[in-house]
Amino acid sequence: MSVGDIAGLIAAVAFVALVGFLAVPLVKLGRVLDEARDSVKEVTAHSVPIIDEAAVTLTQANNQLVRVDTITTRVAEISTNVSALTSLVSATVGAPLIKFAAFSYSVRSVLSGLGRGSKK
Repeated sequence: MSVGDIAGLIAAVAFVALVGFLAVPLVKLGRVLDEARDSVKEVTAHSVPIIDEAAVTLTQANNQLVRVDTITTRVAEISTNVSALTSLVSATVGAPLIKFAAFSYSVRSVLSGLGRGSKK
């Protein structure tokens, strides 16, 4: 064995030691990545049903909002109709009622004036 052969042998042993030294962190990193993959699978397995339930809930909420919108539209129509009816009743009954009140006041005034005149 020459000096070159011994140096090559030492270099080969040093290279094997380096590979062995680097293999340990690589194996640990592989385990960490396996655990991360399992965690992601578990999170995905639990998240998908929640997302599906949220989608169903949103669909039902949208259906309820459509119903509320219909009810609101109907209430607005009823409010308009009540306002028109109030105006109609006020015009139909209000004016004659005011005239009747004025007439009855006049009659009472005249009758009370007659009653005062006969007492004197």
